[in-house]
Amino acid sequence: MPHSADLIARRLAAAGCRHAFGIPGGEVLAVMDALDRAGIRVALARHETCAGFMGEGVHHHDGAPAILVATIGPGLANAVNVIANAWQDRVPMVVLTGCVSTDERHAYTHQVLDHVKLVEPVAKAAFRVEDGMAALLADRAVAIATEGRPGPVLLDIPIDVQTREQPAPPPAPEPPPAPVGPAEGPALEEARSWLAEARRPLVIAGLDVPNQGAEAAVADFCRRFGAPLVTSYKAKGVLPEDGPLALGGAGLSPRADRRLLPLAAASDCVVLAGYDPIEMRIGWRDPWADGARVVDLPAVAGGHGMHRARLAFPGDVAAGLEALGRGVEPRGGTWAGGEPAAAKAALRAESRLDEAWGPAAVVDVLRKSLPRDAVVTTDSGAHRIVLSQLFECYRPRGLLQSTGLCTMGCAVPLAIGRKLAEPDRAVVATIGDGGLEMFLGELATLRDLGLAIPILVFVDAQLGLIELKQRSSQLPNLAVDFGATDFPAVARALGGEGVAVRDRAALARELEAALARDRFTIIAAGIGRRAYDGRI
Repeated sequence: MPHSADLIARRLAAAGCRHAFGIPGGEVLAVMDALDRAGIRVALARHETCAGFMGEGVHHHDGAPAILVATIGPGLANAVNVIANAWQDRVPMVVLTGCVSTDERHAYTHQVLDHVKLVEPVAKAAFRVEDGMAALLADRAVAIATEGRPGPVLLDIPIDVQTREQPAPPPAPEPPPAPVGPAEGPALEEARSWLAEARRPLVIAGLDVPNQGAEAAVADFCRRFGAPLVTSYKAKGVLPEDGPLALGGAGLSPRADRRLLPLAAASDCVVLAGYDPIEMRIGWRDPWADGARVVDLPAVAGGHGMHRARLAFPGDVAAGLEALGRGVEPRGGTWAGGEPAAAKAALRAESRLDEAWGPAAVVDVLRKSLPRDAVVTTDSGAHRIVLSQLFECYRPRGLLQSTGLCTMGCAVPLAIGRKLAEPDRAVVATIGDGGLEMFLGELATLRDLGLAIPILVFVDAQLGLIELKQRSSQLPNLAVDFGATDFPAVARALGGEGVAVRDRAALARELEAALARDRFTIIAAGIGRRAYDGRI
């Protein structure tokens, strides 16, 4: 008969999971063995936070829940960061841990802490797996992790339960029924009347659009009704960003907000499609006046308190857009004053993409050096804000990052997972020098997995975003500057290649070489301190 660990692994495989990441410990060896036998490849990371981001990188390709394996005590404690990220960034994740056996948990104390209580505040659910409950809880974990607004679920499996034989479980539950749109009624009719009367419609799309696979529905809606599209950073690429209706990403840039927020205030019908304000800075707290015509189509009912919508229809975003537009004739000639086009042109003019050298030049060369369908990951910091504003995406999930939690150290492991899931796709990681120094060990993971990923480092020898905030608050420079690491030498020491660049031609040349190489490459782009002044 199968063991409990086998039943969990088989249920995860049935949910489409093919990769798991983590660090071994005695309490999870049986779990890892079961995953391997179920056809789920287990890869060694150097830190549990990075292991979780590797799982997320895979998820962005195959749509299955990420799997993170963490051992008892310090293993799971290390993983709390990425579990919190999955919770705030709406990433479906199943976290597998082991704990002491049921007959020892009240007496044995070495490395012991309550895993369930530790994780509960930053997870959708957390379960300790009891004897006979493995298949049931695995099914519940997958369902909870993926339903509504996705997130992480913990399965904490006592070491004796992992290898205990279990009777054949019942069949896995049937997939959920097809999504439906909002119910017909006065509220929906009112929303349709707003759309029919709108001369200045605007759509704001968020991370639940790609989560629900609603990208095509949003794009079709915008084109049909002539509605310009603003996206959060994680929804970039829902419309190709070189098209006339795509106004680019919004979230953390006051400079961009000066152009985009007036459009939200001027719109006579704002449609929020899968929009979650957890991605937005405080400047988006009140983007429109009280009483404005705002139709919200969120994945789940609100409660964030950032701003209000007069009409809300939680549920399936694509079905909601179809219902909203049903029977409504497009007006044509929207935004007769040309305000969206003017805003887009102003953003382009202010971008500094044509500068000789600096952060914007690095982004410009990167975009021109990559195929349209490349995937770029980016870390938290000033470079991410510049990249999210200036790097054009032509397909969904073309720029991967942490947007809700905004944690550092995510770019390289996200790239590892994404490249592992689709080896033929061009994948590039972008990161600040401070972020790379946090998790240099994952370069060894790149080496061991044989992944040829270029890592583009914005080198300014300081925590640029924090230094800028510190200076703008008229506070003294404190704990934001650091020494210069020889990143090319580090790359070579860990089995990769490394180069330093300080001009456009060298960067373009080295990106081309890195994409053709059979191992990872660090490209250290020296931009100098205070390089982000006036740019974000």
